[in-house]
Amino acid sequence: MARGKTRPNVLLITCDQWRGDCLSAAGHPVLRTPNADALAAEGVLFRRHFAGAAPCAPARACLYTGLYQMNNRVCRNGTPLDVRHDNLARAARRAGYDPTLFGYTDVAPDPRRHAGNDPVLRSYEGVLPGFAVRVLLPEHQKRWLSFLSSQGLNVRAGYPDIHRSTGGVSEHPNRAPPVYGRDQTPSAFLAGEFIRWLSEQDARTPWFAHLSFISPHPPFVTPEPYNTMFPAEGGPDFARGADWRTEARMHPYLAWEYDKQKQRKFIPGAKGKVRRWNEEAFRTIRAIYWGMIAETDAQLGRIWNALKQERAWDDTIVVLTSDHAEMMGDHFMLGKGGFFDPSFHIPLIVRDPSRRGCRGAQSTAFTEAVDIFPTLLELIGGETPPQLDGRSLVPVMEGRTVAGRDAAHWEFDFRSIAKSEAERHFGIESHQCSLSVLRTEQHKYVHFAGGLPPLLFDLEKDPAELNDVTADPAYATIRLNCAERLLRWRSEHLDRTLSLAELTADGVVGRFAPSPA
Repeated sequence: MARGKTRPNVLLITCDQWRGDCLSAAGHPVLRTPNADALAAEGVLFRRHFAGAAPCAPARACLYTGLYQMNNRVCRNGTPLDVRHDNLARAARRAGYDPTLFGYTDVAPDPRRHAGNDPVLRSYEGVLPGFAVRVLLPEHQKRWLSFLSSQGLNVRAGYPDIHRSTGGVSEHPNRAPPVYGRDQTPSAFLAGEFIRWLSEQDARTPWFAHLSFISPHPPFVTPEPYNTMFPAEGGPDFARGADWRTEARMHPYLAWEYDKQKQRKFIPGAKGKVRRWNEEAFRTIRAIYWGMIAETDAQLGRIWNALKQERAWDDTIVVLTSDHAEMMGDHFMLGKGGFFDPSFHIPLIVRDPSRRGCRGAQSTAFTEAVDIFPTLLELIGGETPPQLDGRSLVPVMEGRTVAGRDAAHWEFDFRSIAKSEAERHFGIESHQCSLSVLRTEQHKYVHFAGGLPPLLFDLEKDPAELNDVTADPAYATIRLNCAERLLRWRSEHLDRTLSLAELTADGVVGRFAPSPA
């Protein structure tokens, strides 16, 4: 560690919509991610890491607060984050850091702290309280568009049309590149801004940075050479049934989801529904998606090199993860949400230079997004608040114990307060538009609110999640056991902000969470 430095630097990197199986270090048969692999070779790769929710704002709320959705209550993009909740940026400040953001956090502010006409209440893409902002790059990407303009590109198309391929829009997706080049992507821009900031830091003062890449989030397009780097043919088979209609009959939620997935959300200018794309189209999009990951991985390489050039590599804890994953053709779907594994299985690599004994380790324990907050706190010597749902992964990194769970859990809320789409379709209230998942080694149980039927999958016989065995009498005991376990999980993780403290004649006994900064 640098002379005079008492704590390590921290670099938290999130990549939006990166699947957990899309790492060559995790055994992907086609995709190559040499820089993420290099990080894994010096740290720990958690092979069965899962998001806590979807889409972006709910997923990030779990990561940033260390709380499950049932406690942080960020249900959708645009659901405000209650200001009373602690988060990793505030905790980093208590530990003496000045946490700095590059990118976005997708946190809708608590409206009770703002006047009704405050412009911040017109967007869910606010900043997590506690972060200082160096570069804000939400979905409109205006800072990046300004950068492109300075490079001589015409950016009047704005977002998302700036991401149209130069091959135009046709019935099938094409692999033509966008108007910007490999050194002009949003990831390249953000990496460059971080590297510039890094060069300004005092080597004796520890820093905490959060670099939040939007890639490989759609629109699905990437510049040369990444657009043709991977073949569309071959690769792993898609996890899916005979056709989308067969899968839609499995559950009312799936039927609704197939009907509302639009192509234009993934390819600007495309028309029709995602379910209409054929095998060739899905494979083409998947090859582009792999290219987007490869492009992001290249930017990780730039960052690793910069850290080494600034002599900060040996002083810096690096965490690489995603907010949620991407269906990418599995079950004839794109995007995220629902309950299928491909939407929630995400990468996690934690590299602590002071723990050399765990270099190159891979853990198959179930881990969750809520674990990142307490893990970082332990790594920097901060005090862990008592209300966190997550648990530190440091024991795994030190090889002391196979810490973790015998199951993963996540939640998905499909309400729409503004448009009431799901509410009208299913004839239920907003607070009933939700599901909870218990995912063990052998089984997966999905419990719906609002009277919608549950689902049960035998993952040993049916790893692709194609056959619901809820009604099979042979699984009656397993179904009951899973339902009881899910209920126990929810009961054991009720909000503990003040419930672990008690006022007595001698004062406060126990522990309670810190007040908001």
